[in-house]
Amino acid sequence: MIRSYLWDRKVLIVTYLLGTGLGCAMFLLDKLRYEDKADSGLVYYFAELAVFLLIVGLTIDFLRQRTYYKQLHDAIDRSTELKASMVVKAGVTREQLAVQRLLEAQYGAYLTELSHYRRQQEQHNHFVLQWVHHMKTPVSVIDLLVQETLQERNKEDVDVERFQSIREEAGRMTRGLDMMLHTARLDKIEFDLHLRLIPLHEAARSVINAHKQLCIRHAIFPRIEGEAMVETDEKWLTFILNQLIGNAIKYSKRKQGSKKLIIRIEPTLDDKATKLSVIDEGIGIAAHDLPRIFDPFFTGENGRAVEESTGMGLYLTKQVCGLLGHELFVESEVGAGTTAMVIFRPEGIHRIH
Repeated sequence: MIRSYLWDRKVLIVTYLLGTGLGCAMFLLDKLRYEDKADSGLVYYFAELAVFLLIVGLTIDFLRQRTYYKQLHDAIDRSTELKASMVVKAGVTREQLAVQRLLEAQYGAYLTELSHYRRQQEQHNHFVLQWVHHMKTPVSVIDLLVQETLQERNKEDVDVERFQSIREEAGRMTRGLDMMLHTARLDKIEFDLHLRLIPLHEAARSVINAHKQLCIRHAIFPRIEGEAMVETDEKWLTFILNQLIGNAIKYSKRKQGSKKLIIRIEPTLDDKATKLSVIDEGIGIAAHDLPRIFDPFFTGENGRAVEESTGMGLYLTKQVCGLLGHELFVESEVGAGTTAMVIFRPEGIHRIH
């Protein structure tokens, strides 16, 4: 701090020392001219006094501004915080006070702009939520009509395969709307939580039942192994399982023949956490795509080959897991299948603020 202070005043210090040097030179010239009358000790006294006064002046000025410089360095150290500029309050000189006023005005303008943006964002999220709820109603009606039609198979004019396809497409629309709904709620997840002990095996069974028509149609045989109770939010847990199991089905149905889908629940090696693994026998993920599967909008080779892939499912799942204090990992081998693992740690859920 002192070094910076002195460096900023180098012109003043050099000018002062030059003036002192010129004064000493004049004394020495005067001595040469009036050798008998000039006192040589006066030159040294003048130089020492000038340097002493310079040091005293700089010290007083530095002490007067020390608090300002300390606040400035604190603000720089906290530059990633939004209120960092408001730490600087101890300006002394007119220049420092002007900079303070500028920072305060800029911060006020920033807060105004941020408030305006937040209002727009809240209006947009409100519209999205309303729109999703309105769209889910006709999709549910379509699904209900298809179910009623499929129950009337005794009629000769019922095209079962076509209606199965319509029902599957309606299911895709429902899952897409649910993803949009959860995306809009993700920013305020802390206001949308109800934490309690959830039977993990029951939650997995419920999600599998919701996908049973797809499993039957594409010869996918799900199985749940193990039981456990974990502390989490049931709604967000269902979202995580829907994404992982939905992905397993989506990338398994492209393979011919029967496939297994295993939901394995087991303790971790240290017995301090619970691990849920979704193991499929699908097409797998290419090794060069694995590091990017949690990036938003990344679809990779498999995603480009599947029409319904948005590249947002795993990204949102990772975000939700992180916010809930859970851990998500994915391992895969091309042609052999994929394993998605969620680690539920007892202390993880309590990190939520």
